[in-house]
Amino acid sequence: MKGRRRWRGEHRRFAAVLVLYTLLLLLLVPYALDYGARRGRADEEPLLRRCPSLEEALSEWGWEQRPPLDEEEEEEDEAGTAGAAGNGSAGAAGKRHIYLHATWRTGSSFLGELFNQHPDVFYLYEPMWHLWQALYPGDALSLQGALRDMLRALFRCDFSVLRLYAAPPAPRDPLAPAPPAADNLTTASIFGWRTNKVICSSPLCPAAPRTRGEIGLVDGAACEEKCPPRALRELEAECRKYPVVVIKDVRLLELGALLPLLREPGLNLRVVQLFRDPRAVHNSRLKARQALLRESVQVLRSRHRAEPRGSPRHQQQHLLLPPGLLGGGRASQPQHRAEFFLGGALEVICQAWLRDLLLARRAPGWLRRRYTQLRYEDLVREPRAELRRLLRFAGLTVPPALEDFVLNMTRGAAYSSDRPFLISARDAREAVHAWRERLSRQQVRQVEAACGEAMSILAYPLSSGDAR
Repeated sequence: MKGRRRWRGEHRRFAAVLVLYTLLLLLLVPYALDYGARRGRADEEPLLRRCPSLEEALSEWGWEQRPPLDEEEEEEDEAGTAGAAGNGSAGAAGKRHIYLHATWRTGSSFLGELFNQHPDVFYLYEPMWHLWQALYPGDALSLQGALRDMLRALFRCDFSVLRLYAAPPAPRDPLAPAPPAADNLTTASIFGWRTNKVICSSPLCPAAPRTRGEIGLVDGAACEEKCPPRALRELEAECRKYPVVVIKDVRLLELGALLPLLREPGLNLRVVQLFRDPRAVHNSRLKARQALLRESVQVLRSRHRAEPRGSPRHQQQHLLLPPGLLGGGRASQPQHRAEFFLGGALEVICQAWLRDLLLARRAPGWLRRRYTQLRYEDLVREPRAELRRLLRFAGLTVPPALEDFVLNMTRGAAYSSDRPFLISARDAREAVHAWRERLSRQQVRQVEAACGEAMSILAYPLSSGDAR
């Protein structure tokens, strides 16, 4: 009897172990499958935790929605673009629109100038400057919708949108009466007009020293002297003649804001996003701190909208504070207040870069075909190769004179300039490495702490303490 009870007890224990083993298997199998999927994205998970607004940004992209063209139309569009690049007949592929997506001090003016020089391109330099000036101190995130609507109008050669934001230029004669409101805006009202190849050449400027097709920088003083202001409707007419319209700007904070334009079937929009080593960006921004102060404030004000209150990053102190600012001893000095705003804005920009990079990784095929990335360092080190790649992406030919131009612009005698916003020939090697000599070790560490995740994706190695 005792043996039978012992056998029954062992049988019950064996049955219980078998049940537990079965339950364990049922739990382990889906966990293993889920682990494999999560392991494939292991490099993204810590970044997602550092980006509390990324999931909202991902949902805004709306992956489930249809692309602007079906597969057959997309293939025809790509074939037409390739044909246009090969035989010079750009009109065969239809009008194309390129947005150069960048931030301040990344080399975007140089990149934009390459398109400004191309004879088949109608180029606009930072037209959204007018919007930011008119709506100051609106924060960068809040202004993205208005900026996108302005882009849509400008890409369609409708410059009437400028009347909402641009003030008419002051009369050259101080005794002349002021112009009546913004109805009489001219080409001289557009930001950066003195170096625009279309405005400063025939037919808008018959007396221009250079033709539109001649490659070379525009002399701004000569353009202002020889090219009288023309009505915006005349500039719109010129815009409609060109097969490619390119707009460069630095005020769009997030790539996701462009999705409605990328989906718009008749717009045929493509985006080139420019990146640069954040340490070099910070070094360059410090050189132009006063000129960038107002817009840095607008970027910094976006921090509290981009990250929920109570999140770990919201509770952190700013990583890019200049030394001694929190101590109060030097906080009252204007140069250190400016460095505070510039450093905080760079941290916001790096987080926006991180969201853009992760969004681009998850983008569907049709969207990846309309988007490309470029590092400033690659552009200045291999200027001809990168120029060919960019123009091929835009469906443009590669004029030999433009290849010579981009090479000469990256082989200048020096990098430093008293006018940091002036486009001129620079020494590419110094442009890439200048931050190593000019930033302190503490500044380098602060930038790397704030921008390390984006730097990792962009293959910018962390420093080994070789800064001052």
